[in-house]
Amino acid sequence: MRVKAKKLTDKDRIETLDALYTAATAMRGRDAVKLFLRDLLTEDEQVMLGRRILIAQQLLTGATYDAIALKMHVGHDTIQRVHRWLRDELPGYEQAIQGIERELGKRAARAESRKNWANLKSKYPLHFLLFR
Repeated sequence: MRVKAKKLTDKDRIETLDALYTAATAMRGRDAVKLFLRDLLTEDEQVMLGRRILIAQQLLTGATYDAIALKMHVGHDTIQRVHRWLRDELPGYEQAIQGIERELGKRAARAESRKNWANLKSKYPLHFLLFR
């Protein structure tokens, strides 16, 4: 039976959310989080959350509602809801976006590092012959 959050007592709601937050923070690493979210949420819910994060990212970069709606194929209500959460100074979205930017920066640096190493190997193959 589905229970609406508004019908829960404050104690039950706090206890339920605490269990969710504790489980989420217990995850170590990207793969563990992916498995946790895959088991916890439907694919549609995962996509919906991801799209909201992308909408918030675009709002923080200064994109207009119309540009976001056209690019993401979402309604103005969804964009407005995300914008309201950002405007109300709830730090969750901004922290998530900062984390995404940090992670993407790390990935780019790793890819560049691998690329440079591969270039060295192809440029000086005899030097690496000894290390095989």
